Amino acid sequence: MAEHVILFAGPMGAGKTTAIRSLSEIDVVSTEAANSERHVVDKATTTVALDYGEITLGAEDKVRLYGVPGQKRFDFMWSILKKRARGMIMLINDDAPDAVQTMIDYLDDFSELYDQGGVVIGVSRTDLGVGPGLQAYTAALAEQRPQFIAPVFGVDPRDENHMRTVLMTLIANIEMRAMLAPAAEAAAP
Repeated sequence: MAEHVILFAGPMGAGKTTAIRSLSEIDVVSTEAANSERHVVDKATTTVALDYGEITLGAEDKVRLYGVPGQKRFDFMWSILKKRARGMIMLINDDAPDAVQTMIDYLDDFSELYDQGGVVIGVSRTDLGVGPGLQAYTAALAEQRPQFIAPVFGVDPRDENHMRTVLMTLIANIEMRAMLAPAAEAAAP
């Protein structure tokens, strides 16, 4: 049985908890508390430690889904949860202020997850048509972080099919990189 530990990261309100709930086969463990920063994101609660869910893919592959808090003041939890993670699904609100730069900042904060397995970016709320749109994210990646080859998807975190596509893309990326690693190591001088 293969096991994958996947982080869901991104700013508060991007849909991390919702995405995990849409995928998980178990009741999601959630550490929600009253949102003391409603001026930043107008929602009643926010994750303060982690969200946890599980999904089984295929016959035996278990995926452990961890959502990290979106506020940087809880970044100590990021460090704890990054240690076992094999990859990350980053969620970004398209309609948030400075959404593209927020993506770049989170990529910097979680860059080791790219090296450990991979990153897929899901942009939520693109249906509102008020944000920069998917092209702006892919252009920023190409210009500012060309070493990051990360697929960018428009997603609705409430939609299990959207999130399953993103998750399966990440798992395929992780498994492909794991298979190619021995060959790359052997070819290194």
